[in-house]
Amino acid sequence: MSDFKSEIPGRIAAMQQNTALTGAAKEFLRASAGAEYSYNYHWLGRPIIQYPQDIVAMQELIWEIKPDLIVETGIAHGGSLIFSASVLAMLDMCEAIEKGETLDPAQSRRKVIGVDIDIRAHNRAAMDAHPMRSRIEMIEGSSIAEDTIAQVKAAAQGYETVLVCLDSMHTHDHVLAELEAYAPLASKGSYCVVFDTLIEDMAEDEYPNRPWGKGDNPKTAVWEYLTSHPEFEIDKSIPDKLMITVAHDGFLKRVS
Repeated sequence: MSDFKSEIPGRIAAMQQNTALTGAAKEFLRASAGAEYSYNYHWLGRPIIQYPQDIVAMQELIWEIKPDLIVETGIAHGGSLIFSASVLAMLDMCEAIEKGETLDPAQSRRKVIGVDIDIRAHNRAAMDAHPMRSRIEMIEGSSIAEDTIAQVKAAAQGYETVLVCLDSMHTHDHVLAELEAYAPLASKGSYCVVFDTLIEDMAEDEYPNRPWGKGDNPKTAVWEYLTSHPEFEIDKSIPDKLMITVAHDGFLKRVS
C-alpha cells in the first residue's frame, strides 16, 4: 500500500503532461455541464448533484482529516449532507472497531451543519425521514446574513477539527462573503472546499439565465480572498488528480 500511495504523485504529474488527456477532461466538463450530468446521481437515496470524481475526493478528504464537524452551504435535495453524515458515521464505526469498543451512535459528537436560504418542505420531510438525520443540523436562511452566520458559529462551538464546503449562490460577492464568514471555521490542516469554480472556465454565454458567469463566480472570489488570507493555499494536487472536477482552484487547505 505504501508503494501504491507513493506512486500517485508521479502518475498525476504524468497525467498533467498528457495534453490529449487534459484536453479531453476539459472538453468533457464543458459538454457535461450543459447536459446537467451531475444531476444523475444519488447518495443513499437523495440526489447529490455532484460529479462522482468530486464525491470520491470528498470521501478521501474526510477520511484523511477525520473532522468532528462539517459545515456546508447549499442543501438543495440534501444528498451532500447525507453523504457527509454517512462518511462521519463510518469514521465512528472504524474508530470503534480499532479500539475494540461497541459503537454507540448516540455518544458521537460528529455532525454536519447545512445552510440554505430555502429548505423546501418536501426536501425537509425526506431528510427528516432519513436514517442519517440525527447527525445533521439544518439552518434556514441566507448563508451570508448576520443571524445565519451567528447560528452556524454558535453550533460550531467546541468542535476542534472542522471541514467547510461552500456550494450555494455562485456569484463572486456571495462566495467572497461566505469565505469571509465560514473559511475561518476550517481547522489547521483541514480545508475549505469551494465548488463550481469551473464557471470561470466555461463559455461566456454558458449561463444566460443566471446571475453568475465568467469574471463573476466562485473562482474569482477564491482568487480575491487569497490575496488577504495567507493562512489558506490552493491544493492543486486534488483537482490535478481528478481532472474532471467542478472545483479547480477550489480546494483551499488551511496551512496556518
